[in-house]
Amino acid sequence: MSRIKEKFIELKASNQRALISYIMAGFPNEKSTLSVIRGLVKGGVDIIELGFPFSDPLADGPTIQNASTISLEKGTKISRFFNLVKQIRKETDTPLILMTYSNILYHKGFSKFIQDAKKVGIDGFILPDMSVEESKEYIHSAKNFADTIFLVSPNTSNKRINKISNVSTGFLYLVAVFGTTGVKSEIKSYTIDAIKNIKKINKNKIPLCVGFGVSTPDDVKRYVKAGADGVIVGSAFLKIIEKTPQDQLQTKIEKFTKSLKKETLRK
Repeated sequence: MSRIKEKFIELKASNQRALISYIMAGFPNEKSTLSVIRGLVKGGVDIIELGFPFSDPLADGPTIQNASTISLEKGTKISRFFNLVKQIRKETDTPLILMTYSNILYHKGFSKFIQDAKKVGIDGFILPDMSVEESKEYIHSAKNFADTIFLVSPNTSNKRINKISNVSTGFLYLVAVFGTTGVKSEIKSYTIDAIKNIKKINKNKIPLCVGFGVSTPDDVKRYVKAGADGVIVGSAFLKIIEKTPQDQLQTKIEKFTKSLKKETLRK
């Protein structure tokens, strides 16, 4: 059983939903990344998504694009990323998901890349540009090694939701808003409707987590109330990282993480 599946079982037993964080590896440098990880873990995060920078991140808004650019400029490469994951694994067993784009894996070969990632401690993958129709080799390569987490949106048809759910493992990722990632000003009613519809279709076969535009404890609270099994916060963390001096970073991240995590209790 994967760390991700074990985590959701553990959370269900303790009457909680998952808090999932997204950060960009190597932003603004590797030392900062380790400080952020420590803050996240101490703050009670359940799962961590580690972004690997890509030169053309089409699904990402300006905050993540900026983080990706800086990470690339600082020399983040796969070998350095894997070494960073090894360092993280010395300190925590928190499930780690690699979020990047398909070409990164394809270039090395899906099977080789996934097995190498598994060896250093990666538990799953999110590839925003991987369509279910083109995923056969990817899914086959990941089987028995890592979870394959696919995305759906509020306007995904019920037939397609079923199709995507059947190839997703770990959890199903609901993109909360139309457009790219980033901090949004309000929760849309169509997202709440989508949560309820997908839960009805899935019949709890796989956890449903909501991301894109989730940035405050109140956002977490409302999505939990709507029935989401987890919430994903990314750009809000990156904004803190961008504005906080290195010596204060771990404390700031820990405090913010705690404020989000306390809203994940099932009520």
